[in-house]
Amino acid sequence: MNSPHTPTQPLVFESDPVAMRARVAEALRGGLRVGFVPTMGALHAGHDSLVARATGECDAVAVSIFVNPTQFGPREDYSRYPRTFEADCGRLRPLGVRWVFTPSVEGMYPAGDATRVHVAGPADRWEGAFRPGHFDGVATVVAKLLSAVPATKAYFGEKDWQQSAVIRRMAADLLLPTEIVVCPTVREADGLAMSSRNVYLSAPERSRAAAIARSLERGSELWDRGVEAGEIERAARESLVELGFEVDYWSIVCEDSLVPVVELPAAAGGVRPRIITACRLGSTRLIDNRGLSPR
Repeated sequence: MNSPHTPTQPLVFESDPVAMRARVAEALRGGLRVGFVPTMGALHAGHDSLVARATGECDAVAVSIFVNPTQFGPREDYSRYPRTFEADCGRLRPLGVRWVFTPSVEGMYPAGDATRVHVAGPADRWEGAFRPGHFDGVATVVAKLLSAVPATKAYFGEKDWQQSAVIRRMAADLLLPTEIVVCPTVREADGLAMSSRNVYLSAPERSRAAAIARSLERGSELWDRGVEAGEIERAARESLVELGFEVDYWSIVCEDSLVPVVELPAAAGGVRPRIITACRLGSTRLIDNRGLSPR
């Protein structure tokens, strides 16, 4: 007999949040562990790794495909964000997914919608500063998705490190029962972090984009040698600018609070440091990060 998440089962599509919640609730009542992978579609191998983790740990898995308008700023790429629904479904079919949740914008933000989730703390800097309102949109849609898909565990990628920190903070503060699982970044052969936005890169830009990952590797090497954080940050930004990048930030931070380590007391202990960066090549904005060893 097939296991609950056997790859041979057909996908079940659901667009109604209330009906989706009922499906998951029934599975939970039956003693199944339910995994959930929220996505905005344009799936790639990074998403595959999240689904693989979910199917390995849970009995039934749901994947959502929803391009959330509230996390895009007025000059950002909501209208041109890649939408590849048929290809996404083809990618999911052999992976053991049970449900594909495809809500409409009207279903997630019904008429009269007037509520947003606001997260401070880890959301205040970096992406929060460069993209005002972005994390309110992220926190709101994730709260809504976890209401519609009240899974045992929800899986997010490490590439969006600040986003994962915001979601973990939000889930803890709101006492949400779903466990938030953050999975390692999946990379191209040259080190570039996989992202749905990589398709925006021209061929020359794509060949240069791997320099971001190399800057993280070099930063890690210097950190392990004991070089001061500020010196590492300056060198990394300068090297990327020389290669034609516009650097929004390249900083070594406490990975939970997102506070720069240069602002922490010299005697601060228990800090788990991480490099975070956002850079632009042409019209494409790329983010990445890398964990560092504690000092």
